[in-house]
Amino acid sequence: MSWGTELWDQYDNLALHTQKGIDFLDKYGNFVRDRCAIELEYASKLRRLVKNYQPKKKEEEDYEYTSWQAFRNVLKEIGDLAGQREIVAETLQAKVIHGISLLSKNLRDDRKKSLTEGAQLTHTLTNQIAALERAKRNYDKSYRDAEKSIENYQKADADLNLSRADVEKHKHNMTMKCQQSDDSKNEYANQLQKSNKLQQTHYETSLPEVFNRLQEIDEKRTKGLKEFIKSAADAESSVAPIIARCLEGIVKASESIDEKEDSLKVIERYKSGFTPPTDIPFEDLSKVDAESSNYSSQNNLGINNMTQKGTMGATKLKKRVGIFGIFGSNKNTLSTDGMKEDFSDLPPNQRRKKLMAKIQEIQQKITQETAAYDGLVKMKGVYEANTMLGDPTTVDAQLNESGSRLEKLKSELKKFKMYLDAANNAQMMQHSPQQHRNMYNGQRSSRHSNGSGENEDGEDNPDDAGSLSSSSASPESGLGTSHTSLPGSGQGSANDNTHPEDMYYEAELLQPLGTCKALYPFDATSEGSIPMAEGEELQVIELDQGDGWTRVRRMCGASGWEEGFVPTSYIESTLYA
Repeated sequence: MSWGTELWDQYDNLALHTQKGIDFLDKYGNFVRDRCAIELEYASKLRRLVKNYQPKKKEEEDYEYTSWQAFRNVLKEIGDLAGQREIVAETLQAKVIHGISLLSKNLRDDRKKSLTEGAQLTHTLTNQIAALERAKRNYDKSYRDAEKSIENYQKADADLNLSRADVEKHKHNMTMKCQQSDDSKNEYANQLQKSNKLQQTHYETSLPEVFNRLQEIDEKRTKGLKEFIKSAADAESSVAPIIARCLEGIVKASESIDEKEDSLKVIERYKSGFTPPTDIPFEDLSKVDAESSNYSSQNNLGINNMTQKGTMGATKLKKRVGIFGIFGSNKNTLSTDGMKEDFSDLPPNQRRKKLMAKIQEIQQKITQETAAYDGLVKMKGVYEANTMLGDPTTVDAQLNESGSRLEKLKSELKKFKMYLDAANNAQMMQHSPQQHRNMYNGQRSSRHSNGSGENEDGEDNPDDAGSLSSSSASPESGLGTSHTSLPGSGQGSANDNTHPEDMYYEAELLQPLGTCKALYPFDATSEGSIPMAEGEELQVIELDQGDGWTRVRRMCGASGWEEGFVPTSYIESTLYA
């Protein structure tokens, strides 16, 4: 089926239809263009959204939690999604919009050319039909004139009153009119034959060719629209796998969130290392002197002055010194964030974290500075080998500066490692049940030895710098009660005055007070503690004195007895009557 044979008389409708088709193609092109603008705007807003929610510098510490890390991964995937939307827009712009513009221009040119040719053919046929109408009118007029001249001649020939000359005149006029009528008839016949031939050619050959070309133009437009719609879908589907991977990344980010791990990180981040204070002991005023009473009051005030972070309040930090007094009392300068250089104003755990981070930072700087120094040494060697490249003496100043910076960094590294070692030693001593028991026993003896722990000026004694640090049950138990040491129970004179009966290991074995059975397995990780297996039976040789630890003993074959501390909450004791 072709337009040329089926629609031979629908020239105007075909011209209008092809125009509407091309306009529709342009309409789809505008649709894709607007969609590209939306895609680009969407991608731009996604990128702006990701940028606005990127972690700020002050929030970097919070991104150690799995939930925050998952959100950062989500932001990354959203940024990748924005990139895919931009790719879709670029593909539509290059393959669809540009193709539609080019096709529309070509179709318009071909349609115009075909319609111009069709208009010329129609104009030619119209002119021929007009010529035929003129020839027919001339023939009709000539025929009537010839009939009238014949009628006049017949009347003149029958009229006896007319002269022979008048009759001949009418006869001549009749002959002339008849001749004109025959010529008009022949002209009309010729024009009719010519018009019929032209009309046949016009409707059977010329105009159908024009209509067929219009049909090809319209089909080309339809096929092009089909391909463009498919190309738009292909542009979308080409990025679908990447988008799917982005969505999978978002799902994986959500699955990476671990609430238990975040809870542990909260503990690790905010744990001070101190332990809650024990019960305040009863002070029998009839048996202690005034000095001991003053000591007790100061001890209670010291406990109440603990801040929420587990450190002393500002009034007690005037002369706080480093652990064991190694680094002096007032020589620690403040950093840019208001903390001391050795972070001694922080709780023990937080101090260790800060020190390790500082050491890592210094080590990175040393690595960079060492690389720079080695580069300068190589440059100087090249200059010495070939003076044309440069003067070796110009590098000496830079080498001296680099070496000075390197030595300074190494000195700082050594200093902060000393800080860290001191902090670790203090942490180990706090978590030792033996040290804890020494401190507990030392409190009783120190009340009569070193008093309130202040010097004559009323200031804190530097020797008692560690006296306000807390000692706790073994960290792996998490169940025992805690005990906060009192002033004078640290590294000062209290331990020096400890009596022999307060030591852990006497020369002769202590008599067992009863037996105990291990309810849970315990791995000894601190000084003075011993491991035990679940269900193991041990001898109790010293009861829990309020610090959460019980001293036990077991038989170790030929090697003798093994004694040590275990968490009280891990055992079930049966004492002898």
